[in-house]
Amino acid sequence: MEKHEILKLTNAICKNTLMETLEIEFTDVGEDFLTARMPVQTKVFQPDGVLHGGASAALAESVGSAAVFVLNKNPKAIVRGIEISANHLKSVKDGYVHATARPIHLGKTIQLWEVRIEDDQKQLISICKLTTYTRIKE
Repeated sequence: MEKHEILKLTNAICKNTLMETLEIEFTDVGEDFLTARMPVQTKVFQPDGVLHGGASAALAESVGSAAVFVLNKNPKAIVRGIEISANHLKSVKDGYVHATARPIHLGKTIQLWEVRIEDDQKQLISICKLTTYTRIKE
C-alpha cells in the first residue's frame, strides 16, 4: 500500500473518536515511524492558555497505538496502550504540534515507543514513552 493510501485509511478510522474531537491528523509514515499533528487551540488549553499536558499525552498515545497497526500491517491486531509517561519541556500557545512515534522495542505482544512532540519550528515540546499491548483476533 502506498504512503498516501496508508494515511487516508489511518485518518478514516478516527471518525467519531477522541482523535476526531482533538482534530488529530496523520500526516507522514515511513518504514519505522508514524507522524500526526494536532492544532493548538482553546479546546486543548490549560486555563492559562497553553497546551494541556493531557492533550499531548492523548496525541502521543494515539500516534503510538496507530503505529502498531501501520508498521505491523496486520488488520487483525487489537492494540491497547498500557502505560504512558510524558515529560513536558516547553509551552506552546498556537500553531500545531507534531508527534512522531518510533519503536524502541517491537515484541510480538509488548511494544515500546518513543513519541517526540514538536512545534511548527521543530522545537521539542514533550517526549513520551508509550508501552502498547497487542493481540491478534482469532
